[in-house]
Amino acid sequence: MPGHRIFAISFASVYPLYVTKVERKDRTRQELDEVICWLTGYDAAGLAKAIATEVDLETFFAEAPEINPNASLIRGVICGYRVEDIEDPLMQKIRYLDKLVDELAKGRKMTAILRSPVTAR
Repeated sequence: MPGHRIFAISFASVYPLYVTKVERKDRTRQELDEVICWLTGYDAAGLAKAIATEVDLETFFAEAPEINPNASLIRGVICGYRVEDIEDPLMQKIRYLDKLVDELAKGRKMTAILRSPVTAR
């Protein structure tokens, strides 16, 4: 059974759309990169390489160093689907990323987006 056509879209073609979305809402490319790296385990060099080599989304996630173990804490609706209920693991990872980018664009705090515990001072 062939995969969904979104799997073949290059990450390099999606990334500028994410940048535009977050910058339009006064967030930065650095914050976007932090969100992507948090989810996928890529470092800055690995992320830059994935963009430069124009890997497809399937390869981007397959070669991700490590999907963050807290990714399962991502909840909510994206593209009409609850991300926690998506059965295809690759589609779920793609939608996790979409959800995180949406949260960044909506102005949520980075600690909330990255599912980080709030530390007491």
